[in-house]
Amino acid sequence: MFKGSIVALVTPFSGDKIDEKTIRKLIEFHIKNGTSAIVPCGTTGESATLTYEEHDRVIEVCIEAAGGRIPIIAGTGSNSTAEAIMMTKHAEKAGANATLQVAPYYNKPTQKGLYEHFKAVSESIKFPIMLYNIASRTGVNIEPETIAKLARDCKNIVAVKEASGNLEQMLRVKALCGKDFDLLSGDDALTLPVLSIGGTGVISVVANIVPQDVTDLVSAFEKGELEKAENLNLKLLPLTKAMFIETNPIPVKTAMGLMKLCEPDLRLPMCSMLAENEAKLKKAMKDYGLL
Repeated sequence: MFKGSIVALVTPFSGDKIDEKTIRKLIEFHIKNGTSAIVPCGTTGESATLTYEEHDRVIEVCIEAAGGRIPIIAGTGSNSTAEAIMMTKHAEKAGANATLQVAPYYNKPTQKGLYEHFKAVSESIKFPIMLYNIASRTGVNIEPETIAKLARDCKNIVAVKEASGNLEQMLRVKALCGKDFDLLSGDDALTLPVLSIGGTGVISVVANIVPQDVTDLVSAFEKGELEKAENLNLKLLPLTKAMFIETNPIPVKTAMGLMKLCEPDLRLPMCSMLAENEAKLKKAMKDYGLL
């Protein structure tokens, strides 16, 4: 399940409401284009501004739309352990295949606190857990030794989405956790380097708009077609860079609006792009052949 091109799905809005019809269309779009799995309600899905009811519903709609054809890895992490457990239990009951658990944000727990948090979530459910390490968003790094202890003590903690940008740290995760623990890139620009050190795939932002190309990149590497993988990586790089001109998911949602994949509506404090940055995004999309 934790391999290939996995999309960090946006949450489409129509005004201030969840656009369930478009969620279903996006699921079909990704199945058609070879995406390996769907992650709803992550950072890219603006989970921080969804109500509990909306959060639960987005996951339910994804599960219904997928109909067992593609795994749904529900983003149900929180900076409150009780809230993470509540949302994760709902996702498991609703039929999600796994959960993505971000490090608790803002409150900056110690490594012991991180361990106790993830252990409590693990003990509350039975389905697989992927940890999500992104200190730039959360303010705290899950150290490789902590990941290894969790993998050893909690049998359903089986993978990590690594968005630290630190390949040396990722190598330590591989060394400490062993071959059965999956390492996935959380940074589109590092997908190929992470694959080269034993990663199994990527949880991708840019796959929201070019899912087939991200799928082909991972597949080419897996088949040993390294030149093809390198060429795809180079092709994707300017577009990937454009996805982070402003805070994610502002650029990718703007791009999806331009491509008529969904409305570009965002929830405050996410807001529309500055005109000069939108011009840069449009140029990258035109250069890529998307506009």
